[in-house]
Amino acid sequence: MKDEIQQERIRAVQRFLNDEKPESICASLGRSKAWLYKWVERHIADDNSWSESQSKRPLRVTSRTSKEIEEIVKMVRLNLYNRDLFCGAQAILWEIEELEIRPLPSLRTINRILSRNDLTHRRTGRYEAIGTPYPKLPSVFPNQTHQADLVGPCYLKGPVRFYGLNAVDTATAVNYNCFSTTHSK
Repeated sequence: MKDEIQQERIRAVQRFLNDEKPESICASLGRSKAWLYKWVERHIADDNSWSESQSKRPLRVTSRTSKEIEEIVKMVRLNLYNRDLFCGAQAILWEIEELEIRPLPSLRTINRILSRNDLTHRRTGRYEAIGTPYPKLPSVFPNQTHQADLVGPCYLKGPVRFYGLNAVDTATAVNYNCFSTTHSK
């Protein structure tokens, strides 16, 4: 199949060089004039390698993330991981923003870098609480004791941060939630 296509190109260029009209060449082969002129331009007199197909892949990818940014993403991720902090793409992006590094990679780019460098594994081992244990108060009757916890900041897509205040009646396990949102930068 490949040789047939190359032979067709060689014959078409030979017909053109023998002063046959381009319209008749293209009509007999079922090809366009642009196709014919492309192969006439590539023609080399004593070498038939011009008739081989060439890759359409670009020689350089100009939009590829630079090595410096890739190294920064890896170092920030490892730094967050070693400090037992959240180390996902969003947290890495915030750290890079705080370092005032430009251009900022997108979240998708950070995820690709992490995946390419096999840095997508989860933490291993069981969670161990840090600090002193909470005091345990008696709770026999409803509304006798409540436990409250401030959660956040949590992040939605975009620049929205929100905080949640969760309160639980420890006797009945009824949960009360309050949310507050703030916009960052």
